[in-house]
Amino acid sequence: QVQLVESGGGLVQPGGSLRLTCAASGILFSVYDMAWYHQPPGKQREMVAVITSDGVTNYAGSVKGRFTISRDNAKNTMYLQMNNLKPEDTAVYYCKGTYYVNNYWGQGTQVTVSS
Repeated sequence: QVQLVESGGGLVQPGGSLRLTCAASGILFSVYDMAWYHQPPGKQREMVAVITSDGVTNYAGSVKGRFTISRDNAKNTMYLQMNNLKPEDTAVYYCKGTYYVNNYWGQGTQVTVSS
């Protein structure tokens, strides 16, 4: 059974930091391209950051320079370090794993940026 489980969300003040974690099980994690998506209130889900199986990263323009995606294949885990958080970063954050036609999603973790 494939599971992607996000954690690390919460309430943070503007300018603060959070680190999200996505723990994977039931897949050969190292061959999967992994990504973080977010879904702000009332909006569609959109890609935030991607890290390929080779470790190549890409970011949405709105988070470039503030967020860092990384992975630890030995721990079957992906991370998203979020710094200088802004109110517009408020969203449910999801992790996604992709390998050819296989796509798996986590259940999401809420991030709220507010004073």
